[in-house]
Parts: sequence; structure tokens; C-alpha cells
Amino acid sequence: MALAIQTEHLRKVYPGSTSANAALEDLTLSVPSGRVFGVIGRNGAGKTTFVRIAATQLALTSGSAQVLGHDVATEERAIRARIACVPQESRPLYFLNVEEVVYLYLKLRGTDPVEARSRTRDALDQLSLTEFRRRSVARLSGGLRRRVLCAMVLASDAEILFLDEPTTGLDPIARREVWEAIRRAIREHRTILLTTHYLDEAEALSTRLALFERGVLVLEGSPEDLRSRVRYPYRVTIQGAYPREELDSFGRVTPIEGGYLVFARDAESRELARLALERGLRVSLGPVSLEDIFLDVVGKSIEEETPHPEVEA
Repeated sequence: MALAIQTEHLRKVYPGSTSANAALEDLTLSVPSGRVFGVIGRNGAGKTTFVRIAATQLALTSGSAQVLGHDVATEERAIRARIACVPQESRPLYFLNVEEVVYLYLKLRGTDPVEARSRTRDALDQLSLTEFRRRSVARLSGGLRRRVLCAMVLASDAEILFLDEPTTGLDPIARREVWEAIRRAIREHRTILLTTHYLDEAEALSTRLALFERGVLVLEGSPEDLRSRVRYPYRVTIQGAYPREELDSFGRVTPIEGGYLVFARDAESRELARLALERGLRVSLGPVSLEDIFLDVVGKSIEEETPHPEVEA
């Protein structure tokens, strides 16, 4: 399988940080071409550092990284011609209107003017921005500005799209529109590196996932792979009175409103569901969610910020 991005023992220590507080530590990772590769982790886990290094915006400390076969340390120009990036904190040019921003971005990338106009119209239509096309970027809300940035990158002909938290601040409908635009890019055989703290987004879009914690790669694989690697790959929800002392033998038990949530292995989850149904209780059984996996592996919610520093260079 062709690789879009490959790192070997990649390490990044920001100036002012100690060696023990590396933003990335010994990262060896392969990102296949033509897929959505999701990177998940708490704020400060190293996601943005990884994106910035791969996008040639930040120098690595040691190890190596290649993008489309080019070394990020010595072949930046060759890489930049073939990628496009929505950084986490970027802002479009305020003095232009929405249509001008997207069109100018494509022109600067060397796109033919006629094609640039066509791609601009398509991108604005996909992300429901057509009605705002003549509006100054300075007059847009933060969510609309974020959608304009997504439109710029998704309208490009770049082979790899770096989307760092692309839907932060968007309402649910706008998020879904960005999702559909991402899926369209994949149908065009492009590669997308997506960082997000929305686990439903990561699971809905990603063919493969990497979980970062404190700068270290903790898990990597398809969503199904990740489920198979956790202790309890199934969840059983029981609504009603069930003796707590009988539940502990099935797996990890968490009290919830009106009953219990039990994380269990395959055979135990099915047996527990059968017993609960025989008692006339309401039961649901299914595979664990990505959020469940994150809690199981990291021991904390993805919303909790890690004290590990990820400093801007």
C-alpha cells in the first residue's frame, strides 16, 4: 500500500521544555494514501505538533518524517506544492469577501483561472457559503470563517489535506456539511490527515485512527482494530434493578441513571444480556464506542486537558 506520510522515531522538544517533556516522543507511524487518517487525543497530546511537522511548518528535533516520499527537513518546497492545510488557529484574510478568499487561494496555488472559478463555486455550494459569497470575511462569525478555511483547502487539488480540528465551533449542520466535503475528497483519491477531539467525527470519517497521549502513540489501527485491543470490547446497558454484586463478575461496572453500564468481553456480555432479559429488564448490547475505548486506554475523558506542554514555536 502506498504511503502518504511516514515517520520513524520522530521526536519534538520545544525550546524551553526539558527533554523529559517532549511534545512528541519516538513516533513511528504510517499514513496510507487515499484514506482519512484520524488523529485523536486530548489538548496537548501532540496532535497539532505532528500536523505542523508533516506540513513543514515546524522543525523536528530528531528522527525522520517523509511526506509523499519527500523528507520534511530538506524537501519542504516539493512537499508544500502537493499539500494544503487548515491550521487550528488560522484566520482568512479579513479585507476580502468569501468568494475572493477562496479564489485567491487557488490562484496562488497556480490553478487555472477558469478552473479556480469553478472550484470556488463548488466549494462554496458544498459548505453552504454561496449566500455569503459577497460578504466581507471581517463581518463573518467565527464558525463561518472556519467554514471558509475548509472551503479553501477542500477546493484545492492538493494530494494531502491537513485538517487540524476543522469543525471546531461549527453547529451540527455545518459539521455534517464539512463531513460530506471530506468524503467527496476521498472519492477523488486524496489523503486527509484529520485531527479532532470530536470522537464521533473521528469514528464516522476515519479508515484508520491513531490515539496520542502525552506525545506518545498509544494505539493505532482501524476502529475495529482498536476495539479488539481493549479489555472489554462490548457494552451492556441495563435499565432496572439488577443486584450489583452479581454484575462485577461480568466486567467493569458503572452505575448510570436507572441502572448500570457494564463493559464486558464477548461471551460475558451476551450472557449478561440474556440474564437481564429473563428478569424483564430493558437491555442494550453493542460494541464499545470510540469514547469508551479512549476512557479505557487513557483513563480520562478526551475533554480533560493534559498538563503535558505543547508549546507554539
